[in-house]
Amino acid sequence: WRGREGAPYSTLVPSDKVTINYRHGLPVITLTLPTRSERCRFTVKPMVTTVGAFLQDVRREDKGIERAEVFATDGSKVSDATLMEVLLMNDFKLAINNTAYSVSPPVKEKLSSEHATEMEDVKSLVHRLFVALHLEDHQMRKERELLQKLDHLKEELLPLEQMKARITDSANAKTSRLLWVGLALMSTQGGALAWLTWWVYSWDIMEPVTYFITYGSAMAFYTYFVLTKQDYIYPDAKDRQFLHYFYRKSKNQHFNVERYNKLKEDLAEAEESLRRLRQPLHLRLPIQEISDKD
Repeated sequence: WRGREGAPYSTLVPSDKVTINYRHGLPVITLTLPTRSERCRFTVKPMVTTVGAFLQDVRREDKGIERAEVFATDGSKVSDATLMEVLLMNDFKLAINNTAYSVSPPVKEKLSSEHATEMEDVKSLVHRLFVALHLEDHQMRKERELLQKLDHLKEELLPLEQMKARITDSANAKTSRLLWVGLALMSTQGGALAWLTWWVYSWDIMEPVTYFITYGSAMAFYTYFVLTKQDYIYPDAKDRQFLHYFYRKSKNQHFNVERYNKLKEDLAEAEESLRRLRQPLHLRLPIQEISDKD
């Protein structure tokens, strides 16, 4: 039988070397320290103490212990994050240095349903007290993490924001020029029709011309609808043309629009998390509920 690092452990030592008794409802684990060769008791709080914390207490008590691990009866290692309450439900092996101890926890009497309910209430109360005592530390640590994340995101966004501002100014200028060109063309067309109507020809001749010009304009608007699936509304057409110029300019200047949008979403999410963290009454509310309340 080998440990985590592949080093073989000696033959299992009988379970009387490591004993477990219950005093005042708490398990007391008694074992012999290898360096000092003396018996030592460890009182465990099964609902709070983890296997890793118990092994750390053992190593702290005897500085000569180099390796301390817990294995199940089938040889699989028990995680350090496992609660002692779970470990003490079955037999296990306690490996200290090169010696492995076979441990058989005593069988606890089954609790009545009423007593079990009381124990669940006590567990819930202990959990709430633990959360209340450690909530402030958790908030401060989480706030520092969020602030660091915000600084990192803003640092990444700064050059992208500057590039986006230049591209936006360029796209706005081109869109404005296009609008003025359209106005100039319409003015020129109106002036030409007036000149042909009053000075060159008569209205009888120009009336069919204006009809076909109007019909051609209607066909152009219908073609716009067929291609874009949108009505030809001036603000929407202006925004569409702006986006066309913006994305073309972004491609030419290698501006990653997707990465910029992702960073903006992460920044908004981090700011929302920080806002929730600084409002204790909203800590357990989902984002949608907070938005509705605000």
